[in-house]
Amino acid sequence: MFNPSREEVRRFFCEAWQKQIAGSVLTPLEAIAVDWIGEHPEYHDLLRDTEGALTQDYTPEQGQTNPFLHLAMHLSISEQVSVDQPRGIREAYEALVRRLDSPHEAQHQVMECLGEMLWQAQRSGLPPDGDQYVDSVRRRAMR
Repeated sequence: MFNPSREEVRRFFCEAWQKQIAGSVLTPLEAIAVDWIGEHPEYHDLLRDTEGALTQDYTPEQGQTNPFLHLAMHLSISEQVSVDQPRGIREAYEALVRRLDSPHEAQHQVMECLGEMLWQAQRSGLPPDGDQYVDSVRRRAMR
């Protein structure tokens, strides 16, 4: 299983964005990442400075969103939806997109559900509950 380090994740996003700016050919994963980076212009300057990005810390006390975690969650959700894993996430996500009329806002809503599922798993010591996660997204789609 792929388990990149903090530095590898940060380098991936920085290099993908820098390749986009330079007009270089992107891998399929980089192309998805660049699409999400494009939705977040507030991260563009940070992603141009790889060395600065590698040293920056994002703690809850700072009150800042970690842009790398945020972008990685966008990528994770995009992958989950593309392969419908956990089963039902694609349908739930698409229903949420229809309700919100915004794939980006739908992803942010799904992020909250994903974060809650992971927090519950860490807290309980049990594996993440994919069914609960999908149900949470479905409930948001029906609001």
